[in-house]
Amino acid sequence: MSRKEGSLEAPTRHPIRWRDDDYYDAAKLEQELERVYDVCHGCRRCVSLCQSFPTLFDLVDESDTMEVDGVDKADYWKVVDHCYLCDLCFMTKCPYVPPHEWAIDFPHLMLQAKAQRYKEQGARFRDRLLTSTDAMGRFASLPGVRHSYNAIANTHLFRATLDKTLGIHPEANLPSYHRPTLADRLDGQVDGASEGAPVGDTSGKLAVFATCFANFTSPELADDFAKVFQHNGIQIQSVKGEKCCGMPKLELGDMESVDAFKRHNIPILAKLVDQGWDLTAPIPSCVLMFKQELPLMYPEDEDVAKVQRAFFDPFEYLWLRHRGGAFNTEFANPLGKVSYQPACHQRVQNFGPRTRDLLALVPDTEITLIERCSGHDGTYAVKSETHSHSVKIARPVVRQASAAEPAHHTSDCPMAAKHVGELADPTLSAPHPMTLLRQAYGL
Repeated sequence: MSRKEGSLEAPTRHPIRWRDDDYYDAAKLEQELERVYDVCHGCRRCVSLCQSFPTLFDLVDESDTMEVDGVDKADYWKVVDHCYLCDLCFMTKCPYVPPHEWAIDFPHLMLQAKAQRYKEQGARFRDRLLTSTDAMGRFASLPGVRHSYNAIANTHLFRATLDKTLGIHPEANLPSYHRPTLADRLDGQVDGASEGAPVGDTSGKLAVFATCFANFTSPELADDFAKVFQHNGIQIQSVKGEKCCGMPKLELGDMESVDAFKRHNIPILAKLVDQGWDLTAPIPSCVLMFKQELPLMYPEDEDVAKVQRAFFDPFEYLWLRHRGGAFNTEFANPLGKVSYQPACHQRVQNFGPRTRDLLALVPDTEITLIERCSGHDGTYAVKSETHSHSVKIARPVVRQASAAEPAHHTSDCPMAAKHVGELADPTLSAPHPMTLLRQAYGL
């Protein structure tokens, strides 16, 4: 294979130079968008991944020249608007990623475009609200607020009002909010019995970055994480005083907010690493933020690199313990048929389908692996203008999940699991994989 046809070398990610003046040069961005769009138009391998690529190809095919030079430059932003930085094109499809001489990094080019637009124009109130997950969670989980919100969140009148005033689709899944938080519940579950012992690359001491979404909307995961990890001889506690990882703001292009979250979180996490703790989070996007995006944004920051090395996906962590003979395989209950969709932000971490592998250790359990995007993203499935595209992207997953006739549908991302589960069958159980593992243990 020639280098112009593709590269057999491992993909290489270049630093995100978001603080350089060139990063915000509109003319250079437009030139690079045209170059990359032209390569994508000639390839079209990514047409099935998301709506960005069909949008681009339709613009080209409907232009006078049927080439990228016939597309109105103003329409370039229609492609950008459909990218939610899932990274699948870079990691699983594109043959022209670095070190190929064409050096295509479509997601990070879309990020640059989003960052330029945010710096020049800001964002609409709806988008700033939806990506302020930490502030939203703290407010919506207040005693008087959460009871009122949870009572009306799915009423027809409230949803119609949200659609008309904010542009939140009336059929989109909205979370409910709770107190005590995941972090508070986790610390209440710690029994002190598990001191933790090193196995392979793991210390046996694990601090959980609760994440703003899971902290306020899925606090029950604390019980599952505590039971499963302590059952496997791992000392566990929450990260104290953390804020949002910054991924929602990154997807909006709000780099300054990402920087503010980084400056708050990294010293807290680096101190835990110095004390011998490994790190994890219950949502893959948050893990990816610390393992990939922040290291690329701050390539010379030693504390960021320290945190990166200590951060693990929870099932990656358990698998590493399993390889060292320290994972408990004495299960009490079968799980039956389970359809499993690995979250995109977990797949691109490149450690393999370890959630599937661990659940498959449970006797009398059949796992159907569905390696397609759910289309949820976090905000993409919620917005009125993109909800239908989200549903379209999810259809292959929904079809496979339905065909498997599972007792449970699961995903490492709770939002994706609920999105697909309700599209497949509103009565279908859609728990977190850690919940299923706890169930299998009978804890």
